[in-house]
Amino acid sequence: MDIGQAVAPHRVWHSEARACVMMLHCSLAHAGAWSALADHLGGRQLIAPDQAGHGRQPAWDGVRDLHDQTCHDALDLAPERFDLVGHSFGATVALRIALRHPGRVRSLTLIEPPLFAAARAAGDARYALFHARHRRIEQLIHEGQSQAALEAFHADWGNGADLADLPLRVVDYMRDRIHLITAQSAVLMEDAAGLLVPGGLESLTMPVMLMEGAMSPPIVGAIHDALAARLPGARRVAVVGAGHMLPISHAAEVARALRPILGL
Repeated sequence: MDIGQAVAPHRVWHSEARACVMMLHCSLAHAGAWSALADHLGGRQLIAPDQAGHGRQPAWDGVRDLHDQTCHDALDLAPERFDLVGHSFGATVALRIALRHPGRVRSLTLIEPPLFAAARAAGDARYALFHARHRRIEQLIHEGQSQAALEAFHADWGNGADLADLPLRVVDYMRDRIHLITAQSAVLMEDAAGLLVPGGLESLTMPVMLMEGAMSPPIVGAIHDALAARLPGARRVAVVGAGHMLPISHAAEVARALRPILGL
């Protein structure tokens, strides 16, 4: 059941269930991106907020830090104790919440967090190859070439379909928000939020799972290698045939991997 779709910048499924899972979506999407996965995860109340500047949230004002705002908005909706699932940018927000409020998080699932600073700090050669591509996307955004920037971004981080094959309203929605990618760089590229401070990741004691698509860009494996080296007992899962948008393209497989950590 979805009870927040038309009236609030968040969605709720299975509201009759007592245990809660907070789900944080990727960039250029909205809370409804979790709908397919929610169909496979009965037995838990699922709460998914829209990110700042996405879905039914107001446009980002460019003043408040985007990562800060997304983190605070999620915590405002969260109950005292909850499981936490994040995808892409949402996964970096989930990691931040777990680090700041570990006593509230029962379990943590990170689906391809683009914390590029982790791969760089680890000296992984895959980072340099990615960095050039990402800087090109940022350059296109700064030059106002939103369509070209979206095409380059989607080629790496899309669902495998050509951008031209997506519904026009979806392309328009993403293009209107492509500038938000540069607003994330301080956290993702430079770790401005301090997610990689010494001893931080090592202090997490809740069950942790790192999930990725087996067909995702190589930088994803580099990031997960770096995080797994510091997260005690983290479980790694690769979904066969999936790319970066696995919660949407491979919802049944993602749900199957989530059930044990959620106690389903």
